[in-house]
Amino acid sequence: MPIEPLPTIWQLPDPRKKRPGEVLGIGADLEPGTLLAGYRAGLFPMRVTGTYSPLAWWSPDPRGILPVDGLVVSRSLRRSLRRFEVTVDAAFDDVVAACADPTRSGGWIEPDLRTAYSRLHDLGWAHSVEAWAGDDLVGGLFGVAIGGLFAGESMFHRATDASKVALVALVAILRADGEPRLLDVQWQTDHLATLGAVEIPLHEYLDRLEVALRLPLPEAFDDGRRPTVPVG
Repeated sequence: MPIEPLPTIWQLPDPRKKRPGEVLGIGADLEPGTLLAGYRAGLFPMRVTGTYSPLAWWSPDPRGILPVDGLVVSRSLRRSLRRFEVTVDAAFDDVVAACADPTRSGGWIEPDLRTAYSRLHDLGWAHSVEAWAGDDLVGGLFGVAIGGLFAGESMFHRATDASKVALVALVAILRADGEPRLLDVQWQTDHLATLGAVEIPLHEYLDRLEVALRLPLPEAFDDGRRPTVPVG
């Protein structure tokens, strides 16, 4: 079971009372209790612009989600499912490091954010899904799981379709017990749209979030093992 950290000392903004724009607040910290309070409120942390710019708390309207019953798996991706082994939490720090690679375009995961997510992982709140080709880590994703919410943060690939295979595995984990779980992708990008991501109004996202937070954590994230996930 995840370990609940000390509560945050900060009063975070309420997205239901949001003012115009996607950024609702600036500042606070990256302590585990602050991060969890943000995700539970419908926020996520990301710097405003550039390296070491101020920490901001975002809640876009509309919000991007990937419905767990709406994942689009193309024929080519279905063939790729057989090419990789998929695990959970077997290489969390390596996945975050790959996602944070400064040579990637649009990189936003700075050292303090890597440390913050690693601390959440140690407490049982942040998780990774890895795709392997033999002993080589070739793709993966990570995010924060609170009850029935999985707040996806980033993904990477070093082999064609490897990150998509990790996403297929994540959706299988979230669908396993038939509960109305919520896979938050923050914004709908063209790439995520091809996989089934949609935009919903922020108020609808917050309503779904309330339901999701009351659900139990998926078994794959809660049993303390590092399971292999069948996806082929």
